[in-house]
Amino acid sequence: MAGNPERRAALVDAGVAVLAREGARGLTFRAVDAEAGVPVGTASNYFTGRDELLRQIDARLHVRLAPDPEVLAGLLARPKDRALVTAFMHDLMSRATADRTGYLALLEMRLEATRRPELRQSYTRSVRADLEQGMEFHRDAGLPGGDETVTVLYLAMLGLILEHLTLPGVLEGVLPGVGVPEGLVERIVETVVPEG
Repeated sequence: MAGNPERRAALVDAGVAVLAREGARGLTFRAVDAEAGVPVGTASNYFTGRDELLRQIDARLHVRLAPDPEVLAGLLARPKDRALVTAFMHDLMSRATADRTGYLALLEMRLEATRRPELRQSYTRSVRADLEQGMEFHRDAGLPGGDETVTVLYLAMLGLILEHLTLPGVLEGVLPGVGVPEGLVERIVETVVPEG
C-alpha cells in the first residue's frame, strides 16, 4: 500500500464527496480517482478494498465534523445551563450545514450499513461510541439533564439535521413563527433539556 499521508487524506475526502453525491453504489476506486483528480488506479494503491475505504471515510468524518476546540473552550466558559446546551446544538447545526457533504456521507454510511453486516458492526460501534462520548461530555461538563436527556436530544437533532439537509421544505412553516433550523434547535432544547 502506498504511504503518502497527504494523498491518502485527499483520496478519503474525495471518497466522502463521491459517497455524498452518488451513494454507496457509486463509491468506486475509479470515481474516487476522478474526484481527487489523480490517475486511474491511484486509490487501489492506497486501500485494500472498498471496506477499508469506507472505514477510513468513517474515521475521517469524525475528524471533519468534530467541534472546533476553540469554539468548545469558549462555550465551556459559559454558565452550565440550558442556554449553553442550546449554544452547543446551534454549533452542531452550523457544522452540519457548513459541511453538508460530510453529513450526507454519514447518512449514506448508515444506509450502506443496513445492507452489509460487516459494516453494520463497525459503524454501530463507531456511532455508539459517539453517543456515549456525548453522554460523558454532558455529565463531565455539568450540563442539565442526564443520559436520557442526551439520548433524546441526540435523536431529535439527528432528525432535524436529516430533514434540514435532505428535504428542508418539510420543516418550513410547520411551526408558525419558528425559523428553520435555528428556531427548531431552540424548541428541541426547550422541550428536552430540563431547566437548571
